Amino acid sequence: MSPVIPIQAESGCSDAPVLRERGQREVFCGLTGIIWLHRKMQDAFFLVVGSRTCAHLIQSAAGVMIFAEPRFATAILDERDLAGLADAQDELDRVVQRLLERRPDIRLLFLVGSCPSEVIKLDLSRAAGRLNQRFSPKVRVLNYSGSGIETTFTQGEDACLAALAPALPAAPTSGEPELMVVGALADVVEDQFRRLFTAMGLPRVSFFPSRSSTTLPAVGPRTQFLLAQPFLGDTARALESRGARRIAAPFPLGAEGSAAWFHAAGAALGVSRSGVDRALAPARQRAVQALSAHRQQLAGKRVFFFPDSQLEIPLARFLARELGMTLIEVGTPYLHRQHLAEELAWLPADTRLSEGQDVERQLDRCRAAQPDLVVCGLGLANPLEAEGMTTKWSIELVFTPIQGFDQAGDLAGLFTRPLHRRQLLAA
Repeated sequence: MSPVIPIQAESGCSDAPVLRERGQREVFCGLTGIIWLHRKMQDAFFLVVGSRTCAHLIQSAAGVMIFAEPRFATAILDERDLAGLADAQDELDRVVQRLLERRPDIRLLFLVGSCPSEVIKLDLSRAAGRLNQRFSPKVRVLNYSGSGIETTFTQGEDACLAALAPALPAAPTSGEPELMVVGALADVVEDQFRRLFTAMGLPRVSFFPSRSSTTLPAVGPRTQFLLAQPFLGDTARALESRGARRIAAPFPLGAEGSAAWFHAAGAALGVSRSGVDRALAPARQRAVQALSAHRQQLAGKRVFFFPDSQLEIPLARFLARELGMTLIEVGTPYLHRQHLAEELAWLPADTRLSEGQDVERQLDRCRAAQPDLVVCGLGLANPLEAEGMTTKWSIELVFTPIQGFDQAGDLAGLFTRPLHRRQLLAA
């Protein structure tokens, strides 16, 4: 088993210059986060107040079958709403009334803002407050914005959890510290993490968001939380305003990143390093073994990241340190230096970092570099493939369970498969 390399306080890209670009962007809007959030929160419903385009986007991303009954829908804003000829608040009340009559299983309803509702200045906060008074305690009604005007792809989850954080019950102010894992994880990953925390001697671990709105975790000064996703800046601030404290750690991607993430939790809650090592050893050994075959295919290959999900820096660290890839440029929509401090310290010192996007300029840099693999959004992938480049859809890295030891091999496979496909096409 390869040893955990300690993170140095002053190393890697901790103080590296960042190219900040504020031009045209190529990203999905925050509505996309509903696709994984509605699967996680099993008694919640997401009602998008938007256009038919919003509805088509979500249904296309979800791949919903015609006979399926998902936990999301769109309240369509038509011409009368947009022209101010109808009272949108009254219309919304009628839609919510019909929805809750049809779906009595709903316990938590999110009103999700979109570009159209933002443009006509529809006050969803006011609507949520009014509807919450009307339907509580059976149904709690909250709101957040998934508008592409305000958010990018993964920020929809951040906005959703930040809206839910004030509704978490208050934890007792005295007693032992408790651990909360923050960020939507696939159920299989959550179950794996819970088993490892129990093996470490930490059985009292909560996950936010929880699978049910009736079992929301408590938060207070005794709460210490680990971020499972790097794009939860607003959620972290909302939890800290409730007295919780963030545990600084890299993110649980790959064998090395997952081990450091669990070690950070153990150190914060008084578990010895040797105790954590013993609990993690079998899972970590499986991860290292799963990665070995992928390293043979990826070592020395050059990769270029376009900004899309805010996962780019942890993924770049994983590819460089555990799979031997060379980083040409790592672009991210927003670089949160505090939350990514441990990741930046692990990046090679000569890594080019960029924040934001000017897509034409970045395309020029990518074409000049001619990387072996480009990680980018769907809007750029097909044109770059037509130019002969090999691409990986960044959205797949969010929709696929990639966190933890048992998913390390699957994560690496997401990068080897495009290269293998290119070899087959060239043969």
